[in-house]
Amino acid sequence: MTRIAVIGGGRIGEALIAGLLESGHPVRDLVVAEKFEARARELASAFGILTASIAEASENADVIVLAVKPGDVDAVLTEVAKIDLDGEREQLIVSLAAGVPTSKFESKLPAGFPVVRVMPNTPMLVGEGMSALAPGRHAKTEHLALVRTILSSVGKVVTVKESQLDAVTAVSGSGPAYFFLIAEAMIDAGVGLGLARDVSTSLVVQTMLGSAAMLDRSEESATELRYAVTSPGGTTAAAVRELETNGLRAAFFDALGAAKRRSTEMGITAE
Repeated sequence: MTRIAVIGGGRIGEALIAGLLESGHPVRDLVVAEKFEARARELASAFGILTASIAEASENADVIVLAVKPGDVDAVLTEVAKIDLDGEREQLIVSLAAGVPTSKFESKLPAGFPVVRVMPNTPMLVGEGMSALAPGRHAKTEHLALVRTILSSVGKVVTVKESQLDAVTAVSGSGPAYFFLIAEAMIDAGVGLGLARDVSTSLVVQTMLGSAAMLDRSEESATELRYAVTSPGGTTAAAVRELETNGLRAAFFDALGAAKRRSTEMGITAE
């Protein structure tokens, strides 16, 4: 069995733990290291898992998952570097820290140590996450396969080059915020048209759920599915015309471009 240490017990760390347990991963092979003692006790009680210091959790793990904020990476690596990571056990570090390049980890770990960088997103909290994997210089095919298996417990997974992770961050990493903003705007518009807020919310949420399911399951593209709903001269055509006139598509190009640039800046700073 693969022993997994999750460093960081925040929402993403908790989501990963919950997903692994739900998928059948044995409790005895899961441990969490969380710097806030009250939070560590909360996770131990909720999931029946062990808690330990960063060094203790890392030393006995096959996979060390860093589910921490970018600003906490240096402190974690300082702790991890104190232990013997190049003994008989082959170990792997998986980083979920946004914007921190694999080169940073490789510079602080023993030579040849495998690192896989991941860009997740928050829907993993409900088991519907989208994670993109990028291997470091020493990560092998089997390492990627293992990380894919782990993250498949909380959603879908793709593999990309590390140079593409800034674009991934712009599209899916930050994507839930765009989605929620659109939902917020549609709900408010429904209220403005005379609907009760709870009714407008139900209409928007279920419409988005159903539309996403159609796009996921259909062999047709988003464009083709939109055309199928847009009758010439109809209500949808009138609405889409207004959205296009007001620059919706251009706004998304600009917004995602800004997110990608910011992700790149964060990575440069982290190095």
